[in-house]
Amino acid sequence: MNDPIVFVPGLLCTEALYAPQIAAFADRPILVANTREDDSIAAIAARLLEEAPNRFSLIGLSMGGYVAMEILRTAPGRVSRVALLNTSAHADSEDQKKRRSVSIKLARQRSFAKVPDLFYAGFVHEKNDDNEHLKSIVTEMAHETGPEAFVHQQTAIANRIDSRPSLSAIPCPALVLSGDGDRLIPPALSVEIHHLIPGSELAIVNDCGHLSTLEEPGTVTAKLRNFLNRP
Repeated sequence: MNDPIVFVPGLLCTEALYAPQIAAFADRPILVANTREDDSIAAIAARLLEEAPNRFSLIGLSMGGYVAMEILRTAPGRVSRVALLNTSAHADSEDQKKRRSVSIKLARQRSFAKVPDLFYAGFVHEKNDDNEHLKSIVTEMAHETGPEAFVHQQTAIANRIDSRPSLSAIPCPALVLSGDGDRLIPPALSVEIHHLIPGSELAIVNDCGHLSTLEEPGTVTAKLRNFLNRP
């Protein structure tokens, strides 16, 4: 099965988030979703559906997972398989919305340069706290995203709906993956998604944080390959 793959990046991330996987699946048509122009999850999903092939495999990490769940609500017939990585089906809590509001103010007050450092610890496993190579990738992705797109993304995430009621209707094969040391979206939230999607597969990657595709690329790519190639 060699359907095209659509990758959906997370907050502050670019296609570099999926660089190891894009290289690994170079034999397939690949699209990386544009998550920078719109300030609602529904609008990001609608833009993706306009640009994507008629049918495709869908891979979304964190915010990318929110977009993937929106697509599965609105156009389930377009998706042949879905992988939901390091994501949550919940809506934002009031505390989360307040924290997003603070980061939006920083970006609007020309203090966006502080944002990557504020987010880095939550993005990675504790073993990578001092990983300068990984930190440079995260910083570069953030700078490429820029403050305006960051505000769009945070606004979209803060206003997303609770996706849990619709998960049982997902008609395609699903892989749910998390890192055991994800400090931003704990693996228990991936376990919850797995339990709500009938027949889904769950993978918890050891010694891995939120940016699983970059932190443990070999393991994550192997999990995705096995899942996408399954008859």
